[in-house]
Amino acid sequence: MKTYQITEGYSIASLALIEKDYPKLQPHEVLVKIHAASLNYRDLLVIKGVADWKPPVGRIPLSDGAGTVVETGREVTTVTKTDKVAGLFLPKWISGKLTADKKFYSLGGRIKDGLLQEYAVFHESELIRVPAFLSHEEAATLPCAALTAWHALIEKGGIRAGSTVLIQGTGGVSLFAIQFAQMAGAEVILLSGSEEKLALAKQLGVSHLINYKQIPDWEKDVMQITNGIGVDHVVEVVGGSHINKSMDVIALDGTISVIGLIGGLSGDINTSKIMTKQIKLQGIETGSKEMFDRMNKAIAINKLHPVINKLYSFEETKEALFSLEQGSHFGKICLTF
Repeated sequence: MKTYQITEGYSIASLALIEKDYPKLQPHEVLVKIHAASLNYRDLLVIKGVADWKPPVGRIPLSDGAGTVVETGREVTTVTKTDKVAGLFLPKWISGKLTADKKFYSLGGRIKDGLLQEYAVFHESELIRVPAFLSHEEAATLPCAALTAWHALIEKGGIRAGSTVLIQGTGGVSLFAIQFAQMAGAEVILLSGSEEKLALAKQLGVSHLINYKQIPDWEKDVMQITNGIGVDHVVEVVGGSHINKSMDVIALDGTISVIGLIGGLSGDINTSKIMTKQIKLQGIETGSKEMFDRMNKAIAINKLHPVINKLYSFEETKEALFSLEQGSHFGKICLTF
């Protein structure tokens, strides 16, 4: 079977396409034919060997993929052949609160191989059935981007009908945040630096659209839209010192979900405002299998379809990663195997 591996070059260009033997299954293991994968910014950090994301040479990257069960170990009871499944981004986080051991084995990172391969082996507990009406490509977008947005807004954010949510950008997490916020009956305000992307977001039903490049002081517009109250929740994907802007527009006792870090790994933050506005500043990991199950049920009931920007073939993996690096996409970039 074919797979891509990280080499000493630690770059997209140096990814190596190799042939591997088919694995033999242990009693509780499952062999999945991977039909599709989706790309995340985190995959670039792993492939390029950035900071704590740097894996050993030989690591198979990519965290998100979906496929079909083709073989099961003799003691497997939770899935059967032909089941449509996705892998868990954090395979050990089944339920409860996140702990150090549950976070340790993320797919396609420093410790565990990912899904940029034609077949992958999972322990049966590391798989989840996905909504049958979704394509494999759509299902492949769920483990990281969708679950992160769901965790932030629904599981921890507690948004409901009438809430106001400020969403930054139009990447995968942001677009799922739009869809989940609308599903809950919340009002969405979207920031983007692209008129084209704002126009596409309007087609998704977003009515409050702000181009932060044309309006650098977009905080004033947000406060005007909310009649001076501020928003109940911010999906903060920039990180760094940009969090100060989010704190300027958050309502008293509001929540800021810190998800992205494209603005840097650190920054100067006005900590006094966290106190005086009683802000809940929460970091968000992807989510547990229990959360994933609840999200899948909501997706199925609402017949929600993920937004996909473009499909690339398995052989076009490097081209797809370069496209992700450019950051001009609206929706998820996916590979079809």
